[in-house]
Amino acid sequence: MFRLWGKEFKENHLVRDTVICDNTDDTRTHKIFNALDAICYEFDLSKPIWLDTTIADFKNHDKARFYQDNFVDSIDFDYLEIQIIEE
Repeated sequence: MFRLWGKEFKENHLVRDTVICDNTDDTRTHKIFNALDAICYEFDLSKPIWLDTTIADFKNHDKARFYQDNFVDSIDFDYLEIQIIEE
């Protein structure tokens, strides 16, 4: 089972979080993008843009943070963090 944890932080405090589970036979990349879409839908956010630094962090740590620079719309929190907790 694939699980991705999405967390929204403001002033170093966890504002809200959710875990998305995926049991499909999709590739790992598709599971990540689908889970991120589900998190954004649940939090009512626009989809963030994957910058080069975001991709590098995710490749190295299975964790990525999306700041204001990653979003087209303005956000009312400091960053959105995603983390793979099970593959």
